[in-house]
Amino acid sequence: MTVTTTPTIEGSPIQEYLGIVTGEVIVGANLFRDLFANIRDIVGGRSGSYERILADAREKAIQELQAECGSRGGNAVVGVDLDYEVIGDTGSMLMVSASGTAVKI
Repeated sequence: MTVTTTPTIEGSPIQEYLGIVTGEVIVGANLFRDLFANIRDIVGGRSGSYERILADAREKAIQELQAECGSRGGNAVVGVDLDYEVIGDTGSMLMVSASGTAVKI
């Protein structure tokens, strides 16, 4: 299934618009990962554990988006927007949301 941030897919005219579809994933941060990420922030470098968590959450949100599109009879999602938000009383959770328009091409 084609998923794109653009409003159209070059060479594939949109036959039908099926509405907005979304996918959301909320992940909690592990205390030990937080500790090691903070140490990396102090001494410099990248936090591989957080990068993997973000990549996994983003992929799952897109998979939910694709599943909802498929359930509506679509075969592509256009105009996709990805958002990241820290939530929870202590900011210990991360929400990744994906939204777009389900279409038939």
